[in-house]
Amino acid sequence: MAKWGQGDPRWIVEERADATNVNNWHWTERDATAWSKTKLKEVLEGLVVEGAAGRCEIGDLKHVEGEASCSSRKGRLIFFYEWNLRLAWRGTVKESGEKHKGSVEIPNLSEENEVDDTEINVSKKKGDGDVLKDLMRTEGTMKVREALRDYLKALKTEFTLGMILPTKTTAVGQELAAERKLSGNSTQDSSHSLDLVGVKIPTVKIVMKELFNSPAEELYGIFTTKELVQKFSKCPAVIEAEKGGKLQMFDGCVSGEYAELVPSQRIVLKWRCRNWPDAHYATVALNFKAVAAQTELQLECKGVPVSNEDSTRQCWKKQYFEEIHTLLQQPRDSTE
Repeated sequence: MAKWGQGDPRWIVEERADATNVNNWHWTERDATAWSKTKLKEVLEGLVVEGAAGRCEIGDLKHVEGEASCSSRKGRLIFFYEWNLRLAWRGTVKESGEKHKGSVEIPNLSEENEVDDTEINVSKKKGDGDVLKDLMRTEGTMKVREALRDYLKALKTEFTLGMILPTKTTAVGQELAAERKLSGNSTQDSSHSLDLVGVKIPTVKIVMKELFNSPAEELYGIFTTKELVQKFSKCPAVIEAEKGGKLQMFDGCVSGEYAELVPSQRIVLKWRCRNWPDAHYATVALNFKAVAAQTELQLECKGVPVSNEDSTRQCWKKQYFEEIHTLLQQPRDSTE
């Protein structure tokens, strides 16, 4: 058996219990058909299309025919998917209130074509209501393409977790990259910068800002006081506001710990959502900047799994920011 660092690297057995097919050098394949059918229903059903002509909604995914798979060879992922889809839609004309329905057909969603080039056909049942058909052909087609991109994004990230096993070489390289970022050599401030955290999964950085009608001291307290966290989250919470202290919110959907606390100025959290890959955490920095009688909250969330970018944004926007705004609008003595 070859020792670490010697011999042909394709056959080196790393210090790992699953020493077979090291680094997925040999061909491996995973069937994504069943997973894809569920995911396609999730991203397509319920899409709402609104315009001056009226409002339409995509209902059931009536027909799903095809297959999908992901293969790895020599540490490289190869995707295959081919789908024939038919969706039902129904809508209401704004002026007349008339209701119409029809279908959306996608005869060949495959890796051979870009999503923007994929054929999407919109039809309508007999009768008037062509304004809704036109709405579905324009705005509706755009919404469907966005949903298909979400499916493919999840296929290439969420579904493939673990297919490319980490090696010591990649681990060392990524640790060095992380050190460079921490040392301040990178000044990028993009909400879509693509990173690899550890050796696990592709991630993105989310940057958000929100202005609150509250002094920084009060806003800081809302994130560090158990009673106030429970008020805006409307759930029991575990809040140990000290370095290394535990954090648990939203019935365990969010958990982590406090890594840094500077009263009225800054909070850093080790933070994760329950549906993320096991043991994967993001680093959340909350900076409080006084603006007259208000406070601008600057959020930077690094290490968010690519497939969870949108849901994480919505979590901060809906479950944190909007609920805190509501809390601050309540009589002052009820937030003390």
